[in-house]
Amino acid sequence: QVQLVESGGGLVQPGGSLRLSCAASGSTFRLYTMGWYRQAPGKQRELVASITSGGDTNYADSVKGRFTISRDNAKNTVYLQMNNLKPDDTAVYYCNARHTLIRSITYWGQGTQVTVSS
Repeated sequence: QVQLVESGGGLVQPGGSLRLSCAASGSTFRLYTMGWYRQAPGKQRELVASITSGGDTNYADSVKGRFTISRDNAKNTVYLQMNNLKPDDTAVYYCNARHTLIRSITYWGQGTQVTVSS
């Protein structure tokens, strides 16, 4: 069992920055691909970015060049640095852990609200 706890959300003006953090419990963090998803009101949840245990990253086209995902395996933590935020980035952001070998094993955090508004 892996528990994920997100932090770092909030209200920011367009063009501003936020850094989300997701702390994972347990000693098997390295076995998981970590991802950030988001869900805006009335929309489906979508992948924002992911990072493998080896550091390979993947981004949604809408955030390329603005968001950066990283992980610290020693701290069992994954980060999402969000720069040049836009109102369309407003959503609840969820942390996800997916087992590298047994892909059906996946965990979700409780979500953190990000609101981009002037």
